[in-house]
Amino acid sequence: MAKMTTRKIRWLVGVMILALAGVIYLQVYAIRRGIKLNAQRFDKNVLAALSAVSSGMELNETKDALLVINGYAAAELEKSGAPDPGVLDLLQEKVANGGKLPRRVGRDIARELGRLPVAERVRAVRLKAFLEKELKNRGITIPYHYGVFDLDKQGFVLYDGHYLVNTGGLQGQKRFRQLLESPYNVILFPQDTHPKGKLYVSFPQKKKYIRAGLTLFALASFLFSGIIVAVFAYTIYVISRQKKISEMKSDFMNNMTHEFKTPIATISLAAESIVNPAVLADPAKIKRFVNIIRQENKRMHRQVEQVLNSARWENKDVKIQTEVADLHEILRRAIENIKLQVEKKSGTIEAHFGAQPAELHLDPVHVSNIFHNLLDNANKYCFDKPKIVVRTRNVKGGIEVLISDNGIGISRADQKHIFEKFYRVHTGNRHDVKGFGLGLAYVKLIVELHGGHIRVDSEPGKGSRFTIFFPRKPGTS
Repeated sequence: MAKMTTRKIRWLVGVMILALAGVIYLQVYAIRRGIKLNAQRFDKNVLAALSAVSSGMELNETKDALLVINGYAAAELEKSGAPDPGVLDLLQEKVANGGKLPRRVGRDIARELGRLPVAERVRAVRLKAFLEKELKNRGITIPYHYGVFDLDKQGFVLYDGHYLVNTGGLQGQKRFRQLLESPYNVILFPQDTHPKGKLYVSFPQKKKYIRAGLTLFALASFLFSGIIVAVFAYTIYVISRQKKISEMKSDFMNNMTHEFKTPIATISLAAESIVNPAVLADPAKIKRFVNIIRQENKRMHRQVEQVLNSARWENKDVKIQTEVADLHEILRRAIENIKLQVEKKSGTIEAHFGAQPAELHLDPVHVSNIFHNLLDNANKYCFDKPKIVVRTRNVKGGIEVLISDNGIGISRADQKHIFEKFYRVHTGNRHDVKGFGLGLAYVKLIVELHGGHIRVDSEPGKGSRFTIFFPRKPGTS
């Protein structure tokens, strides 16, 4: 069942990762596509505006020339009454055309104007007005630079509304190079036989302008994608943790069943033996079996209390009653209690108390329990001859208690979880190590309630060392 659950979780993770990757790819594609379309639209609008500016400049130049011609003809008539024959023919043709000059005149004007330098033909004020109007009409309001380039002189003659006198050294400047490299340019006065000028425009904030409309969309997309990824990761974390807790609780139930079966079986055998007529006749045997029943009953009672108290530990609903107590005295009693069990395995236990003074604000009962737990583990998880060393030392702000052993050690993966409820370190093929996996969770809770902390340093096969810190001032760490 566990394997099937793991497979389902892996499938879920794979599908979700694939779906998230697809969504993120589509978002990135949509954003890039939007930027590309905005750039194309921008290019189209700018080039259309420049084309309109070029046509407008040429049209207005022709109108100016025609006004000059009309003014000249009117002056000739007023002055002599007999104007030049060419002007008279021109006026006659104008009357015949309903007040409009013939096309050949426009061509003649263009030919004559084309002989002038481009700097003389471009009016800076008019060009600026045309450019602002055409760009604004197309929704382009970002800052820009513009210049008129003389194709004969190969240099700019007008830049941002100002005429340039020196067309030599200035052209090497960065701003002119950037303008000359701009893709936004158009021929000025295109009807000339040999065009002499080009209008260049550059937009320093073009990229920012193109992406501006999509920035909010991109930020929102990535924000929501990040939220989805975070929620998904948290969900997988919760599922994995719940699965692990479920497995730990299953192991706990198996261990608890095994732990209870042994004393129950012992009590059952002792009870059956007492009613045996041969035993009833021997008071010593009855006393022996009664003692066995009493001891096993006490053992079961302790186990039941430990399980019932685990809920209180989880909610940290444990009250401690501190008093000034000698830490070394508590350690000595705990060592005496475990010493016999260590010696049964031909082991040794040493004590080196270097902390002075050893009086702290402690709850003697709970602190005694945590030392008993740690010493008991040091003895249980050594399958050879145990060698346990207990040390104390002064550190900044308090006292450290170090409990070292030569046991089987704890892997790095297990070290992350040993202080969790129900967690038990795997002991390979050895199944004779009893317990519910509640001891170290209790130890950590009691140490923290005293304002201290605990850590473990261990390597598989090289033993373990638990370091417990108790502050000298109660409630601080």
